[in-house]
Amino acid sequence: MSEDIKVRYSDSELEDFRNLLEEKIKNAQSQLELLKSSYMNDGNNGTEDTAPTFKAFEEGSETMSKEANTQLAIRQEKFIRDLKNAMLRIENKTYGICRVTGKLINKERLKLVPHATLSIEAKNMQK
Repeated sequence: MSEDIKVRYSDSELEDFRNLLEEKIKNAQSQLELLKSSYMNDGNNGTEDTAPTFKAFEEGSETMSKEANTQLAIRQEKFIRDLKNAMLRIENKTYGICRVTGKLINKERLKLVPHATLSIEAKNMQK
């Protein structure tokens, strides 16, 4: 069976991708928990008894880092959603099929970006 004729990944290949995705989801969820706990933290770094100007600087910095953490958390939640959608494609046996060309996405690309829905060929067509 040549690579050109192959229309989908085999069940054992899909199982390998499922394991990869499960690991990625687990890691992504623990990173999301870290982000959430850091911006839900009260941020008290023991600055009550220091100079007021330093305290104002701390609060400004804290606000910026809270916003940055919120943005990171939003991105992380989208990443987890994308990974879970990839798991659904494994269930449907449509995982690894480019949504534009209908061809199989290169296995190496899927190992690096397991939630990819476009082949490199299709991605280049978008530019």
